[in-house]
Amino acid sequence: MNTLQNKMWNKNFNLVIIGQIISLFGSAMLRFALSLYVMDLTGREDIFAGLFAISNIPILLSPLGGAIADRFNRRNLMVIFDFSSSFVVLVFILLLSQNSHSILLIGVVMVLLSVISAMYTPTVTASIPQLVGESSLAGANGIVQAVQALSYVVAPVCAGILYGMMSVQALIAVSGAAFFLSAVMEIFIKIPFTKRQSEGSMLKTIGRDMKEGFVFVSKQPFILKSMLIAALINFILTPLFVVGGPIILRMTMKSTDSVYGVGMGIIQFANILGALLIGVLASKIIMKKVYIWILAIAVILIPLALSVTPMMLEFGFYPSFILFLISAVPIAIIMTILSIYVITKVQKKTPNENLGKVMAIVMAVAQCVAPVGQVIYGFLFRAFHAQVYIPLLFVSVVMFAVALLSQRILRNEIA
Repeated sequence: MNTLQNKMWNKNFNLVIIGQIISLFGSAMLRFALSLYVMDLTGREDIFAGLFAISNIPILLSPLGGAIADRFNRRNLMVIFDFSSSFVVLVFILLLSQNSHSILLIGVVMVLLSVISAMYTPTVTASIPQLVGESSLAGANGIVQAVQALSYVVAPVCAGILYGMMSVQALIAVSGAAFFLSAVMEIFIKIPFTKRQSEGSMLKTIGRDMKEGFVFVSKQPFILKSMLIAALINFILTPLFVVGGPIILRMTMKSTDSVYGVGMGIIQFANILGALLIGVLASKIIMKKVYIWILAIAVILIPLALSVTPMMLEFGFYPSFILFLISAVPIAIIMTILSIYVITKVQKKTPNENLGKVMAIVMAVAQCVAPVGQVIYGFLFRAFHAQVYIPLLFVSVVMFAVALLSQRILRNEIA
């Protein structure tokens, strides 16, 4: 690796990050605009929720995207995927201009864009280790994660403002332009690529590559342990904020719209802060000591539960709200730090020719468990709607168990 690549902020990494900012911003704006558009057309939030759930199914294609990322030039793939997204958006705008406003059309567009995203994400993740030095890898992953989290905060705000100022077609066109601009910028990225020999048809080659990825993961105890830890954290904690946060703030604490937005925004910024801190903290974290961080989450969940007890709620809204945020912010920070740290360790232990496949498998497993957790939390919070602190205390106990499990399975890891 040359001197330029040893520095995190080199030209190629900068272009990847700028491309990510533009592409993710366009994607987040489009998703938000479509949510408003569907609700305006139907007056029903549940229809969009169903479309959203269906559009998440293509995440299962991530291993295929990883195999493709290991077989072809990753720079070219990023360019193709962003151009493809802009083309889908262009066709969508043309159909809208012909008064084709069906929910089915919107669903098809969302699924197509999700399929492209399932291919795009492992390509970017596999490219990062080729663009920065090993010592800067954790920080680089943190920047990528921070950009993603920031797009989820800023893009909906911009889309909400623009939605009231222009037609939905114009707003969708802005998103399409963002994909196109990102693709153009990515053309100037240089990512090392060595063409690999293929036997038989490309379809059979990709199939063998996917099998090779699963076999490689199954024979790597460290990767299996890391995948288990990442999946447990995503299964238990991510849905807590996605489902539990809105329920606690809106239904239990009965916050106003503006205060609710502030609360959820602060938690999102905590994720960004965690992503930025990983560059400083990565060298201080040891894999076999990860359980201490998980133990800290288990402990912090106790005051989080306390914030929604009847006794605390009797003191009024703001004491409960402040205690909730004081507890939720460090949990969100630690979650993000651990997630990026585990991903970075797996990247360092995976050969470049398997990097896309392995990262796609790890991320697919970790992300696929989150919807299951969301369903479970939905049932728990509904069953204990008058005693929301009970599910939170239960989660604290579960995280104590996860900490003990992590201590046991990672005790022999020396780094």
